[in-house]
This record gives sequence, structure tokens and C-alpha cells, in this order.
Amino acid sequence: MKLKTIAWSLAVMCIVSFSILLSLGSDIYREAPPLPDKVVTSTGAQVFSYDDIDQGQLAWRSMGGHQLGSIWGHGAYLAPDWSADWLHREAQAWLEIAAQQSFSRSFVDLTIGQQAGLEAELRVDLRTNTYDKATNTIIISEHRAKAISKVKEHYVSLFGDAPETQDLRVAYAMKNNTLNSVERREQLSAFVFWSAWAAVTQRIDKNYTYTHNWPFDPQVGNNPTSSLIVWSILSVCFLLLGVGALVWYHATHQEAPLPKAPSSDPLFSMKVTPSQKVAGLFFITAIALFLLQMLLGGVVAHYAVEGQSFYGVNTADLFPYSLVRTWHTQLAVFWIATAWLGTGLYIAPALSGYEPKWQWQLCLVLWAALVVIVVGSMAGEWLAVQQVFSLDMNYVFGHQGHEYIDLGRFWQLFLMVGLLIWLVLVTRSIRPVLGKNTDQRPIIWVLYLSCVAIGGFYLAGLGMGKHTNMAIAEYWRWWVVHLWVEGFFETFATAVTALMFVRLGLVRTVSANSAVLFSTLIFLTGGIIGTAHHWYFVGTPNSVIAWGAMMSALEVVPLALIGFEGLQTYRMRKAASWVSKYHWPIMFFVATAFWNLVGAGVLGFLINTPIALYFVQGLNTTATHAHGAFMGVYGNLGLGLMLFCLVGISQLKGWVNWLLKWAFWSFNIGLMAMLVMSLLPIGIIQFFAVIDSGYWFARSPELLQGDLVQNLVWNRVWGDVIFSLGGLLLAIFVIKLLVSYFKKSAKSIA
Repeated sequence: MKLKTIAWSLAVMCIVSFSILLSLGSDIYREAPPLPDKVVTSTGAQVFSYDDIDQGQLAWRSMGGHQLGSIWGHGAYLAPDWSADWLHREAQAWLEIAAQQSFSRSFVDLTIGQQAGLEAELRVDLRTNTYDKATNTIIISEHRAKAISKVKEHYVSLFGDAPETQDLRVAYAMKNNTLNSVERREQLSAFVFWSAWAAVTQRIDKNYTYTHNWPFDPQVGNNPTSSLIVWSILSVCFLLLGVGALVWYHATHQEAPLPKAPSSDPLFSMKVTPSQKVAGLFFITAIALFLLQMLLGGVVAHYAVEGQSFYGVNTADLFPYSLVRTWHTQLAVFWIATAWLGTGLYIAPALSGYEPKWQWQLCLVLWAALVVIVVGSMAGEWLAVQQVFSLDMNYVFGHQGHEYIDLGRFWQLFLMVGLLIWLVLVTRSIRPVLGKNTDQRPIIWVLYLSCVAIGGFYLAGLGMGKHTNMAIAEYWRWWVVHLWVEGFFETFATAVTALMFVRLGLVRTVSANSAVLFSTLIFLTGGIIGTAHHWYFVGTPNSVIAWGAMMSALEVVPLALIGFEGLQTYRMRKAASWVSKYHWPIMFFVATAFWNLVGAGVLGFLINTPIALYFVQGLNTTATHAHGAFMGVYGNLGLGLMLFCLVGISQLKGWVNWLLKWAFWSFNIGLMAMLVMSLLPIGIIQFFAVIDSGYWFARSPELLQGDLVQNLVWNRVWGDVIFSLGGLLLAIFVIKLLVSYFKKSAKSIA
């Protein structure tokens, strides 16, 4: 395929894909579960108001939001999914009240026939849509209002410090007084009720709920819909078709042979510019954030066995689970993004040979701003979870409650400004080469456009505001998480890696141009619209399931040939003797290919089809994929890019290969052990539990605090220790680099 054809295909594909994605967004805005002005009984008594639900969502944000339990399956894996938990508890309360009224006996003491009769009445009461659009009111039965009151009492107790729910707080890793006022607890109950109402109430003139009958709970009539099954089967067929087409293309495409490697390193003799030295500061910062994130991950894991303590020391009051998990997930984005930003600042002058005036000073200002954002947002989140802020102040400076976009709106805006400044700095430096008609121009433009996307697409997070409906908030949140992180960061990395190998003389420019453009075309064809697979059960219409299932299946297609990429990258280590200095950066790229197949591909497809995700959303199968993809792919890629750039910056002064060797193997063996010895087995156990007993049970302490699961949680220690050893070795490596750098600087001054 000609280069021009691929480029035009890529442009057309992006326009069409984003048009479809925006069209799906329009559908979601129209068909999101309604936020009522009030919830009243059939006699007119008010149960909840709009303000209760709205303020309840803000209270949910203030305690950590997605970082403590989940809503509609999105969030943390410890503590219940609150929507499923409320729905189950409301159903049990309803049945118990009905049993006492009808038979003067407890529900569990009734005959099977009596129980079945009451359950049938329950399904009619809960599933019938009584929303009045004209008055924007939800009308519920008196019977249901009594059940809601019972569940509300439980939530007020649970999120406070009542002794009767202390054991549950420990099991859920909740601090006492998670919400420090009765008013906030009651408002939270209103918000959780609304999320459960959407999960069990059928859309008007439809036989499924606003969340497509999620969560699975046969007692209330939540079973898989026909759409979930049909589109899942079709998506697998579409995947096979895509794999076949790609293999055919690969078999008929003539790969140009690798060029003969130069006799010496073309990059090593290049003079390091002042701004490239500042880029090194970004890399050191990224590694420091990575090490902190790693330590916090160990604490997060331990909270699964000691909900309010860390090896006997009460830590929940100052550093509760929701806070530590917030920092852990947020730092994952921060350190990998910092690595990408540093790479952009390093590679731009390397490509153009141009250092703009004041560039290094501006890069230093950007680095300082990044540090302020990281520290400031983490401090704000601590104050938020400690309930120091008002609900309004929390939104601005504290915790937004949405996983991966946890930081307060002020810090979010600050970060957006920082990204735009980074884009300006990269543009200043790379501009001279953008207009040159060189043979590397296609890759350079892909690189630059991905920089524009990185700088611009984080703005999508502004689509969700303080009072936004959760269904709409999830739409915009995944624009950031999926498109910004998984889409354009990966495009950027593909282009940077190709340019590095081209500049080293290890890959022909013609081959790299077509490979980068074609890879980007294939990846984004499924990846852009495939964002929809995150929206199946968050109050979205059927069109989301159809598009999400079919297009996200295509995301797996490029991984069918990932072995070729990994092997080709691996062979580059021995292209010439001087390539040995890049041995471990290259090995991290090889690991990226491996985890792209295993973590992103196999473990991702395990939970990708609508029918699979219906049962496993929010279980440890999701955590398995998240760790395998985020650390396995983006972590290894970030480390590889940083080390590649540090070779040039350090000139190998203080470079200790054996430290990198053992760090590399520790990271990847530790990650694999963590997955296969703990997270994946727990996820499979939960999978069985969902099918046998309903989704609520798979997230309950009855299962997660049982001996088998607890032993598997402890098994994670092996992987964590091995992984942490890699972190220690990487820290020593960085310290040696810094000591060598300062010694060299001292000599030059003397």
C-alpha cells in the first residue's frame, strides 16, 4: 500500500470515527437515566429531592468516589459496587416486609411457592418505570419506600462510626466516619438509590433497564439481554475477519530488509542541548513518582486483608484505602505522562538540531509546574478524604471522584495549561524540521500530531462538570482515559520508537514510514470507536453496545502479529557492537510487545465482549487486565523511552547495566507473579460467584473475606516483593547516574 494512500486512509478514518463517537455521545445525552426533581410515594410523600441526589453525588466525590467501591461497575475492586449492593439490600428488605405483612413470617421461613410469589411481585414493583417526564418525578410504592428507608439506615450507619457496622467497614477498608455528617450520609444514600433505580428500572417501552440489566441479579429480573449475546458473538466473528485480513496483508507485503548498521553510534556523538538536560530532570522525576506509586500499590493491596491497618498499625484515619488508591492510580498516569513529556522535549531538538531561545528555562518552569500539580493535587485529595473541605470547595481543590481524573478541577485546569505549554515548547523546537521535505517527514508529522492530540485531548475532561449526570460523566471520562492515555500516547510512542531506530540506522526510513502510518491506522480504527466498550452499563443506549462490541474487537487485531514486532526489536540488540549500550532500553521495548499481547490482548479480550463484561465488570479480572496493560505496556514503554534518552544525556557516565538487567527481570517476573498467583485466580473465583449467586455476592465480604480468597491475596506478596526489588535496583541506578553527573559538573566548574 502506498504511503499516500495510508495517510489519506488514516485521515478519513479519524474523521469518520470521531463523527460516530460524537453521535454516540449525542445518544447518551438524550437517553441517560433521568435525574428527577423529586422521588415521591404514591401518596405524595417525598422520599428524595433532586438536591439530595445531586449533593449525594458531591458527597460521594468527597470520600474518594470511584476509589471506594464502585458505581455501575466502575471504580475500586474492594468494597461493594454500591449500585448492586443497594439493589440487593432493597430487594431483601422489600421481601422481608412483604413476608411479614402477608404471612406474618420471615421471608426465609416461607415455602418455595410463597417466596416465588413475592419475588414476582418484587420484580413488578422495582422494574416498572414510574418516571413522570411531565413533572420530572419518580413515583414509588409505599411498600418500596419502607424498604428504601431500611437501606438508608444501613448506609447512614456504615458511612459513620456505628458499632453495628464496624466489621463491614473493616471488610470494605473504610475509615470510621467516611462521611463526617449525617446529612452527607443521607444525601449519599439518595445518590446511590438513584444509581440502583437506573439499574433495575426498565426503559419506557423496553424490556431492559437503563444499564442493560446490569448488575446480574436474577431475583430482581436482571438477566443478560439479547443485545449483549448477539453483539458478543458477532464481535468475535469480526475479530477473526480482521485477523485474517491483517495476516493476508502481512503475507503479501514485502518487508524491506534491515539496513546494515553503521560502524558507530550516530546519536552518541550528538551534543546534548540545555533543554535536553532539563528533559533528564523529567525522567528522574518520573522514576521517583513510579517508585512512590509502587510503594502505595503495596499498601493498597494490604488493605484487602487489614481493612483499617497496615501490619497492625492503624493507618486508616490518616491514610485510608480510598486516599492511598487515589494516589496509586493517579501517580500511574502522572509518572508515565511525565516520561512522555520528557521524551518529547528530548526528541524535538534531536530531530531538528535546533534549540530555541529560552527553551531550557521554559522547560524548567514546566517541570516546576508539574511538581506543584502533583504535590498540590495529592494534598487536596488528602484534605478532601479527611472531609476538611465543603462539598463545593472539594470539587475545586480536592477530589472529583472519577478514577484517573481524581484531582480537583483547579489542578485539572492547571495540568491542561501545562500540557498546552509542553505542546508549545515541542512545537518551538521541532518546527524547523516540520517544513522540510525529508524522507522522515511522515513519521515526524505523526509524532507531532500525536503531541497535539496529547496536549488537546485532555481537555475532554472538561466535558463532565460538577453536576453532570453520571452516564454523561462516564462518556467524557473515557475520552481521557481511553483516547488520551491508550490512544494518542501509544501513537506518540510508536512514532518516537521508530524515529529512534531510524536515527540509529537500524531501520530503513521507508519501512518505518509505512509501518508507523499503517500501525496507527490499524490501531485507531478500532481504538477510537472502541472507546464505547467502557460504556456498556453506565446508562447508555443499545447503539453503544453494537459499536463498542464490534470496534473494540478490532483493537485486538494488531496483536495477532505482535510476535513479529517483538522478535524484530529483539534482534536489533546485536545489529552492531555499539548497539549494546541500548541493550536494556531495547529489552524494555521487547517487554512492551510481550505485555501488549498478554496484558492488553489476552487479558483485555477476556473482559471485552459485552456478555463477558456483563458478568466480570469491576471484578479482579479487570484489575488483572489493568495491571498487565498499564504497567506491562505503558510502564515498560515509559521506562524504555526514558532509558533510551538517558543514554544520550548521561553519555553512559555512571551507567550500570547489571542494575538494569535485574531491575528489568524483577519488574516483569514480579508483575507476572502478581497476576497469575493472585489477581487472576481471585477474578475467576468471582466470575463463578457472579453466575452462581449474583453480582452483589462476588463483591461481598462473604466471598472476599473467605479463607481461599484471603490466601490468594497473601500470595500477591511474592510478586510484590520481586517487583519492589526492581524498584530498589532502579533507584540505585538513578542515584549512580546523578552522582556521576554531579561529579562531572563539579570537575567542569573547577
